[in-house]
Amino acid sequence: MEFLVNCGIIKNISKVAKQQDIKYPLLQRALQWMSKKIVNSQYVNRWYIFAFDVIVASLITFFTYVIVGFLRGGIPHYEILSKILILSLSASIITFLSTGIYRGLLRHTTSSEIWRLSVASIIKTLLEAIFIIFFLTVIEKRINLNITRIITIEFLCACLLMSVLSFARVFIVYIYNYSLTKQERERRNVLVYEIENRSIVVQQYLDSYRRGKYNVCGFIKMSDSIKKQILVGKKIFYISKKEYFVHIVKKYNINAIVFPSEVQVTEQKDNLVDLAINLGLKIFVFPNVSELSGMPEGKISMREIKIEDLLGREELGVDMSKIEEFLKGKRVLITGAAGSIGSELSRLISKFDISRLVMLDCAETPMHNLTLEFEQIVKDYRLQLQHKEGLSEKEIENLASEFSQKFSFYMCDVRSIERLESAFIKFKPQIIFHAAAYKHVPMMELNPTEAVRVNVYGTKNVANMAIKYDAEKMIMVSTDKAVNPTNVMGASKRIAEIYTQSLSVAVMKGDIKGKTKFITTRFGNVLGSNGSVIPRFKEQIAKGGPVTVTHKDIVRYFMSIPEACRLVLEASTLGQGYEIFVFDMGKPVKITELAEKMIRLAGYEPEKDIKIVYTGLRPGEKLYEELLYTKENTIPTSNKKIFVAKVKEYEFNVVEEKIEKLLELAKSINLVETVKLMKEIVPEFKSKNSVYEQLDKIENFNAL
Repeated sequence: MEFLVNCGIIKNISKVAKQQDIKYPLLQRALQWMSKKIVNSQYVNRWYIFAFDVIVASLITFFTYVIVGFLRGGIPHYEILSKILILSLSASIITFLSTGIYRGLLRHTTSSEIWRLSVASIIKTLLEAIFIIFFLTVIEKRINLNITRIITIEFLCACLLMSVLSFARVFIVYIYNYSLTKQERERRNVLVYEIENRSIVVQQYLDSYRRGKYNVCGFIKMSDSIKKQILVGKKIFYISKKEYFVHIVKKYNINAIVFPSEVQVTEQKDNLVDLAINLGLKIFVFPNVSELSGMPEGKISMREIKIEDLLGREELGVDMSKIEEFLKGKRVLITGAAGSIGSELSRLISKFDISRLVMLDCAETPMHNLTLEFEQIVKDYRLQLQHKEGLSEKEIENLASEFSQKFSFYMCDVRSIERLESAFIKFKPQIIFHAAAYKHVPMMELNPTEAVRVNVYGTKNVANMAIKYDAEKMIMVSTDKAVNPTNVMGASKRIAEIYTQSLSVAVMKGDIKGKTKFITTRFGNVLGSNGSVIPRFKEQIAKGGPVTVTHKDIVRYFMSIPEACRLVLEASTLGQGYEIFVFDMGKPVKITELAEKMIRLAGYEPEKDIKIVYTGLRPGEKLYEELLYTKENTIPTSNKKIFVAKVKEYEFNVVEEKIEKLLELAKSINLVETVKLMKEIVPEFKSKNSVYEQLDKIENFNAL
């Protein structure tokens, strides 16, 4: 047995399974059948293992005594043999119960388990020898007993028992690893980032699950110092230069890097992560410790890093408790609730102690999907109640019913005054989040009258209803494209801003009767929203390309949907009326570099595997978005990332007159005159790459 352990048979059994081919078809089929049974079955009941060990140990003793007796010219009397068998059973039961060797998992037998088997075998034979000697001398009263012969026989029993029990476990391990031969060949060689405690936890989890797909080759640490160190048996690679990292990747055939946390990915996104992506490596984030407890053995689910993670930045410090206090007990209405921003706002607000949440939209299928999502939220809430102690079935039913009645879904187009007013009459909202809008620049450039009807007229309708039915606040979701707009969409959103801002000022001055405060939030491109560049790139990459970019120098600012929604919620508490909130958008992203990074994340090489094609700027599109904030055009707030824009104030009567005229032109589908009046209302609106550029050459517009 010592020879087996020293040779590392247990440790290297998987290599044996890989390197040896089964030459005999019958044996191969038998091994395949056994491996399938072992791998697909649950762990063997420990009492079955116990019974097997006891029976094997007893039979080894019985037949050893029979064979030794036969070799000496005779066989012991069957009565003595039967009593020796009973004594052996007793010794085996006592020993195996006390040592607990039956508790081990057969498929994960290690050298330490073999050592425990050896010790148990020796203890068993010693105890057995004592039992037999006592029986023969005291019970049977044999005077000429050869104790040396008994000890010799028991020594043979110990050697046989160690060999048989060890072989049985090694055989199970061999069968188990034989079944995993193909899977073992497909394992990914990975490096674990950093050498902190959590990094060690990641390594131990990945290595402990032998059915896993990952082989940890070592740890990686970004450092200028060059050291030769070992951590928990794995090499530590100190990376200071790109060339050395490339060398490590090639030498050890590294396929991926595993980060213990998402924070570390963000910290290294411009360094190690960027370098790894350029080499075609996968980037994984290990689950939180709290998530591991619910994962079955061999089913660790590491999340692969997406491009959205690499575009992320430091989250806004939003005080959610302050927002919850503001919305507590309120009736909340969200327009455009089925859209990217509207649906996320709905999810966030549903967690607060509100009186009612009304989700309004005119898109049938997205609204249906949102309804299904909230049905699941209600089911989850009911399940939570069932796990609370002290609640009767009736109380659970009442609480669940009360919770479900908080959510209402209302099919409505904001252009329909009658339908919109019916919603206000029915629900009497106190807080309104207006997210309904047309947002795609090229589409609105082709359909300017529809941009006006939805973005301007729709906003006007919602704002007027808010005044009429005494809403406390209306928070409008706007866009960075409203800043010095170069397209119809941006200009329509700027006009909507002007209307709500001038209306709010008129209310504050007492020129219009009402109490509603109007707040606007502006932000840039939202990651993962419907129709945005990232989903489009993903689809193109999945089809094998090409990936289409409008211009090699085009840049954009990006933010996540949750971040955008938290900004909107923060604005609802900060705003006192008529403010336009903007915030620090971080660094702009070059779209060409974004496309290249997404191609590499998908495991391809840009231009070699998937081409990037430049299609030219689309109507209304510009290369660079305006900065939303500078010290000259903004005022700081209590949140260092959020600012109030300094914008021109307008007289409501003049604005209303111009917008009424604009709406008449939009209704008549007069495209050129509609855009012309938009430029008059917003003098800074200068078209780019658009048929409406000719209007900018006409001088002497009567600026508002």
